[in-house]
Amino acid sequence: MPKLTLAIALLALAALASTMTYTGFLVVGVLAEYLGTNRVIAGLLLGALFARFPWIRKGKLSVVGLLPKPVRRPLIIGLLALCLLHFLLKGDYVPAGFMGFTTAFLLTYPRLRRAVFDRMVSSVFQFAGQSRATGTDDRVIDGEFREKKD
Repeated sequence: MPKLTLAIALLALAALASTMTYTGFLVVGVLAEYLGTNRVIAGLLLGALFARFPWIRKGKLSVVGLLPKPVRRPLIIGLLALCLLHFLLKGDYVPAGFMGFTTAFLLTYPRLRRAVFDRMVSSVFQFAGQSRATGTDDRVIDGEFREKKD
């Protein structure tokens, strides 16, 4: 059974990777069409826009990019929505389906990652014989205060 589960998981990851790759190919093509250039130039423009480089500042390693972190995901989803509308208006429903799937995946990815991570952590705690508190919220900082007697 673990081999079958591993095979299904690898197959799902391969399908997801190929879907994302094809979607990137479609996005570059639509962008090239709108800019009136070829795919290489459009791909280089997107690569320069979303590139992130390591940078050492004050002795600490950080990552620097042209776009700030809060802007990247909405910009990618906006590009995907533009391409989705482009393909729907042209009547190309298969590429529009790929765009819709990728957009939905990117919108649900943070919740999906959190759910999978919580499931894995809970199974590790069960395997170790420990129990994790069920009523805890990871976003709440729990503190303990004591009064000092004079």
